[in-house]
Amino acid sequence: MQTLLEKATAAVLEAGEIIREAYNKPKKIKHKGRIDLVTETDLAVENFLKVKLSELLPDSSFLAEETSGNAELIDRTWIIDPLDGTTNFAHGLPMIATSVALWNEGQVQIGIVNLPILNEVFVAVRGGGAFMNGEQIHVSDCDSLEESLIATGFPYAIEEHVDFITDALSRVLVKTQGVRRPGAAAFDLAYTACGRYEGYYENALKPWDMAAGWLLVEEAGGRVTEYKEDEFNLYSPAILATNSRIHEKLRSLIIP
Repeated sequence: MQTLLEKATAAVLEAGEIIREAYNKPKKIKHKGRIDLVTETDLAVENFLKVKLSELLPDSSFLAEETSGNAELIDRTWIIDPLDGTTNFAHGLPMIATSVALWNEGQVQIGIVNLPILNEVFVAVRGGGAFMNGEQIHVSDCDSLEESLIATGFPYAIEEHVDFITDALSRVLVKTQGVRRPGAAAFDLAYTACGRYEGYYENALKPWDMAAGWLLVEEAGGRVTEYKEDEFNLYSPAILATNSRIHEKLRSLIIP
């Protein structure tokens, strides 16, 4: 798995050059929903990765946002978000990520989150720890909500969730050091894994948003659950990821 991680990371970094090349150029943007965007760069990166990862693991499958979003999650499946933060990309903001995970034997075995504009790549292999740019990372050791920086996100179907989101946010804001909303789940999970955030929560994500980041957080010593339940899976309706020390405190604010 370690060798496969290294080769897959090289492919993800190469795909990052496609994003960097397109970052400051005019973008061709289409709408998948009212505020859900896709660009030609999303598609180019996803297609590039599917070719490269197929070469590394022949006969593997893909669960990928733009071209195979309804595929089954079976053994030897690559889970790909080619450009998490497409709205940021369209507006020239640097908080964008490529997320790649390998699902096998009922678990995420490999996780890679590349932030191509910020020149940071986060990787993990199950049981092997988590790393950023080659250095091992760990979650924050903060156990105080008042000293905790929290991240969150807003789903594309904002109309369906706005009351819950604003209600929870009003409680989290007044009990923590602050709340950030960069607009890319993989970015937020990577930042939680390396201790920049103490916690992160969000509703209505997709498997490709969370797969790699889930492994990063756990391999960095953190905890990932749903809001109400201690279990978590890639089709969970919400994610709560923390350094583990503030997990129950943050959960009690989100779901009082």
